Amino acid sequence: MEPLRVMKVPMRALRERIQPPSGHSFRVIRWARNLREVESVLAPGKAEKVSGEGGHWHYHLEMELTLFTAGEGTRFVGDHIGSFAAGDLVLLGEKLPHYWHTRGTSAGISVQWHFPESHPFWAFPETLTLAALFKRAGRGLRFTGRTAALVTTLLQDINNTGGAERLGLLLRVLALMTDAPEHDRSFLSVRSFSLPTESHYQQAIREAMRHLIAHFRDPVRLEDVLQLTNLSRPTFARQFKKHSGHTFSEFLNRLRLQAATRELAEGDRSVLEIAMACGFSQVSFFNRLFRRLLKCNPSEYRARQRNAKRESGTRNQT
Repeated sequence: MEPLRVMKVPMRALRERIQPPSGHSFRVIRWARNLREVESVLAPGKAEKVSGEGGHWHYHLEMELTLFTAGEGTRFVGDHIGSFAAGDLVLLGEKLPHYWHTRGTSAGISVQWHFPESHPFWAFPETLTLAALFKRAGRGLRFTGRTAALVTTLLQDINNTGGAERLGLLLRVLALMTDAPEHDRSFLSVRSFSLPTESHYQQAIREAMRHLIAHFRDPVRLEDVLQLTNLSRPTFARQFKKHSGHTFSEFLNRLRLQAATRELAEGDRSVLEIAMACGFSQVSFFNRLFRRLLKCNPSEYRARQRNAKRESGTRNQT
């Protein structure tokens, strides 16, 4: 399995500042190679390059609906850490920290908007039914099934239209997600996040997370991370939990466990080899953590994943 690698980006504010193009109430962006090479879609056949921020941990005031049409990797949303693949459709609330760590190339579409209570959007009585959806998105919502299929088609249409027709398509997307049955939607983060607009701790925590993602397979010492962030132990512990939803050790163990689940599903190495390669020094601890978080042991997980893959292949052939 290819190890997670952190992209080298210059230090900058954690908050992404999004500006809809002139004459637009929301922004549509797309990418065809990676999350750094992004363009804003202005009209059919017209787009302009913008800086892509999805390739590192960040947040913004705007809500965001993101569809990956190609690629795979690890998704970070609030306190959630999990795998994603092509077809992944996620709705993010305001100021919800997120990051997609892709393996290789990726492609997709995102729609970003900011409709606070004072926005004219809420002057229409019909839009009030969307308030509950916007609130639930504070934990991140993943859509699947028929809802995801319908929304995916509409997002492709949004990418190829402009003007009032594009606005109408966005309203249809929001209505579909509002009315989605429970089996088509699931929360990602255990709790809602709403980070302060600015904080001098945010860059430090971002650097800590980058370090952990780059080195989780190796022995990781808290002392090295404290030196990297220039924070005291109590301050770091408090701020890391506030920003990521996990303690330092919880975040590190979940990173390692996420990598192990992928290797179990895709590779043939033994459980012991995988545990050690993913940074666990004791296979007994790995097994206990695996059972506690995934409700099964590693061998059972591998068998389930392979059975699911075989069944999926059989359905696709019929």
